[in-house]
Amino acid sequence: MHQLKFAIIGCGRIARRHAEHIQTYGVLAAVCDVVEEKAASFAQEYHARAYTSLNDLIREEKELDIIVICTPNGWHAQHSIAALKAGFHVLVEKPMALSVADCREMMQAAENAGRKLFVVKQNRFNPPVMALKEAIDAGRLGKIFSVQLNCFWNRPAAYYADSWRGTKEWDGGTLFTQFSHFIDLLYWMIGDVENVFAVMGNFAHQDVIEFEDTGAVILEFENGAIGTINYTVNSYQENMEGSLTVFGENGTVKIGGQYLNEMEYQRIKNFQFKELPKSNAANQYGTYTGSMSNHDKVYEQVINVLQNESLPARLYRSGGRSDGAETNTFDAMKTVEIIQKIYNAAIQSK
Repeated sequence: MHQLKFAIIGCGRIARRHAEHIQTYGVLAAVCDVVEEKAASFAQEYHARAYTSLNDLIREEKELDIIVICTPNGWHAQHSIAALKAGFHVLVEKPMALSVADCREMMQAAENAGRKLFVVKQNRFNPPVMALKEAIDAGRLGKIFSVQLNCFWNRPAAYYADSWRGTKEWDGGTLFTQFSHFIDLLYWMIGDVENVFAVMGNFAHQDVIEFEDTGAVILEFENGAIGTINYTVNSYQENMEGSLTVFGENGTVKIGGQYLNEMEYQRIKNFQFKELPKSNAANQYGTYTGSMSNHDKVYEQVINVLQNESLPARLYRSGGRSDGAETNTFDAMKTVEIIQKIYNAAIQSK
């Protein structure tokens, strides 16, 4: 079987997580970062070739199979499109991009090139999340009435210092960088959003970031359900909660913990979740903690699609089309669309 060859663009914290899993399925042949020292250090550690220009990497590395995009959010579209046009498959970190228009361009580039574009959505693989999704799809909760999403994290000023983080152009906003995975789960489980009402504020990060650090959102879903999102990065000293509570005619379920990794309570008519697998640990980044580390599941799915040229066993449909993977681009685009709707609603509420 052909040994897959990977390249990583962007040698920041999350790139290391990707490099670890790449070694399970192939070889990390090349890395790229505009900071030469970061590229060189990363390349030396993983015995790869170092570049400071994506164009140079694409020109020289003709035998690559997959390019992994780990650059700042605002670069995701441009870097993905360049890699796709050069004939490589692409796996891009969340968020897919910072606008629906960019997402559509990325999808069109993949289609034109006959290449596959995957997006990291690792929270879908949390065992309680997967179990709830399957229960909703099977109709065990009946009609969904409402849903509550709480995201209470801590991001100190030091997190944003000397970085692209906190800028509208490259970061995009707290919902894009911290909580896009959570918005994705709302779409995945409940469906598309019709109306949004939102208020936001920057309470503890003035002169530090160019957008909100706190928000409260009301959602009206197309299926009639209503939802709320309460989020902040002002949780004192540490991440406190990432929870999703679903209220249906035949059941109520809350997935909680810090990262949607624990089944906190359940009451479902004639049904009970039992003996769920243990969740992976959260991503650790030194001074702060990120979402669940399910990149191993992401890579399993990517490799399954590429090597078997078949769709994974657990198919689901999205927007009238089946992309066949929890890494599909249509859902990733819809997440960006919902986040844009929330930000637009907040502007209109001023």
